[in-house]
Amino acid sequence: MDSTTAATGSFGTLLCGLRRGAGLSQEDLAHAAGVSVRTLSYLEQGRSRGPQRRTVQALAKALGLDAAGARELEEAASLGRPRPTRAAGVAAPAVPPEAALNTSAPDLLPRAPRGFHGRTAELAALTRASAGEAPVCLVVGPAGVGKTALVLHWAHHDPAGLADGRLYADLRGFSDTREPTAVEVLREFLLALGVNSERIPESENGAAAMFRSLAADRQFLVVLDNARDSEQVRPLLPGGDRCVTVVTSRHRLHGLIVTDNARPVAVAVLPPQDATALLAQALGADRVHAEPAAALRLAELCGGLPLALRVVAARLAGRPDWSLAAMADELADQTRRLGLLDLEDTGVRAALHLTLRQLPEPVARLFALLGRHPGSHVDRYAAAALADSDPAAADATLEHLTAAHLLNETAPGRWTMHDLVRLYARGLDAHPDALKRVLDHYITTATAAVAAAEPGSEDCFPLPADFHPPATVREFGDRTAAVAWYATERDNLTQAVAAAHAARLHDRTWRIAMTMWPLIVWRVRDGWTPLLETALVATRADNDKHGEARVLNVLGWVLTEEDRTPEALIHLETAHALAAHAGDAFAEANALIVLAMAQATLGHLDDAAKNCAHAADLARRTGDHKIERLATQHLARHQADAGHWHQALTTATRALDLDHRPDTTDVPHILLLIIKGEALLGLGHRTEGITQLDLAAREAEAAGYEDGAVRALGALLRATPATEVRARYDAALARLTTRS
Repeated sequence: MDSTTAATGSFGTLLCGLRRGAGLSQEDLAHAAGVSVRTLSYLEQGRSRGPQRRTVQALAKALGLDAAGARELEEAASLGRPRPTRAAGVAAPAVPPEAALNTSAPDLLPRAPRGFHGRTAELAALTRASAGEAPVCLVVGPAGVGKTALVLHWAHHDPAGLADGRLYADLRGFSDTREPTAVEVLREFLLALGVNSERIPESENGAAAMFRSLAADRQFLVVLDNARDSEQVRPLLPGGDRCVTVVTSRHRLHGLIVTDNARPVAVAVLPPQDATALLAQALGADRVHAEPAAALRLAELCGGLPLALRVVAARLAGRPDWSLAAMADELADQTRRLGLLDLEDTGVRAALHLTLRQLPEPVARLFALLGRHPGSHVDRYAAAALADSDPAAADATLEHLTAAHLLNETAPGRWTMHDLVRLYARGLDAHPDALKRVLDHYITTATAAVAAAEPGSEDCFPLPADFHPPATVREFGDRTAAVAWYATERDNLTQAVAAAHAARLHDRTWRIAMTMWPLIVWRVRDGWTPLLETALVATRADNDKHGEARVLNVLGWVLTEEDRTPEALIHLETAHALAAHAGDAFAEANALIVLAMAQATLGHLDDAAKNCAHAADLARRTGDHKIERLATQHLARHQADAGHWHQALTTATRALDLDHRPDTTDVPHILLLIIKGEALLGLGHRTEGITQLDLAAREAEAAGYEDGAVRALGALLRATPATEVRARYDAALARLTTRS
């Protein structure tokens, strides 16, 4: 119910009558016209008698007036606007006389938020940021994280010494309604300070100067909520050094930090304990405490985002017979989650839509493309591949998205999305080739990493016919850089295989899996079988016998290492038959080597040695020294396992001389050193054997080849049970069993 009494015979009378005739409350009309309720109330009371033309036009549109009605409203408004009466050259005073000012402390703050909980660290940070001379506090965070609630709670409970009033303006930088102009905000501030409407300058500069003058010697708290950018804020900053200004924004507003020394206060998602406490406040502690595990699951599915948690609480409040576990089961469906986190015109999807709408087109386009990225983290090379651009341009766009709190930079040069933001991005339209482009980026980059990590390796495959080469390929200066990249990108590569498989891009699925072979070699016991089985399905769906033989070979080796030798033999015999039928000597030699490993596991050492000798002969005939060395290394292993120490030493020494490159280390080299050390010990040359095993262990440790380090140190420990060797062995074993 409106309690405002309209002024008689004025613009206010006309406006009040039109509003009531349209069946609108003051709140309804204020929202539709994009003005505050206070401003509308002042207009109807006649306290503000001459609104600007743009305000009148907005009111006329909101009231649904025709052209004649709009003209009548404008004429009534024009009668209240001040007219110049002074002689030329006589200026009006910039600040009204003290007697004209409101001597009571104005308070435009909205009410304190209900159900506020936690945020102890952020409240303390805001208090610290508000200290000092003319502070500007910049409260930033993603949509729905609770920035406004934090500031209003703080403003109602914490500020001390700001006795002259509290001013508030919603700048609507991320809203469906029109943003207020600086003049409109300043006009509302000045009216609250008791300035007669006739004396308020119509220009932005004039109104800003008046506001700064009035605030110069007073202690105000000024809250500027939902700022779009720094430019929107600057004209609204008070003068003097006794006022505190708090700005909230979804953007980081670096410009305000530079020009006005703004002090940022970051607001992140809630930790699980605070998230469940928020649910308890909304639903009642008994209901939440009855299902603690389900409450934690809801907090996790909402990603700790207060807006999402409040929507969930609202849904549960309307369904008192629903359990929290049932709600969590509903939210677990990713295809429905965002829909369940929207209610009417509010919710996660609506908030993200408004954030995205403020971004330049290229930035918004990359955001949608990032929804096609299969992994959890992205770097500038992957982003460039998605956008079909270069890394420098992608880097700038990623920074823009980070400033808008749509991305988080978790480490230098690596970005990730909140889970709900990622779901939203996946629902946006993007270029149909985006997934192919990023998959091909991983194929290209991993191939370069293989070349750096295992120099001289044969390419595992030809590229797909519709391959999209990235504009720029990451360069690896040495093996260490390649190993570090594999460790960092392991999850992304695994998820890329899954994404390619789900999209039925079979030619990419198995190729990405095969580019991971150095990582598989280094950490063979890390459970690679499901990934390789997916790759095998892809080769057969693609009818690619070349790819099938290679995948079968790696899969057979992994199964052998997992003590699943009977299964391994089936795959390895098939791999050998496919390679031999195709006349692919490289693949056939590889298959024979791994087949020999499986045979050796079953105790068939003579058969294993014969297959390794055959593999070495195939490689020798084709001039492939790397495969020849690999086959000879395995032959030496089988000879050592059979106790043929002289043969093993001779074979290992010969293999070490094959394709030898000083100052380089690879897996076969380390394994050959181990065999040579064991053979020397077997022949009674203890000192030489220990020296070889220690060398092998140190090379493996330096290369990050934990399996090799465990093997070398295990053999060394059997020869010399020293404390230092035991400590190194235990450390290597711990690293091997803890996924990096």
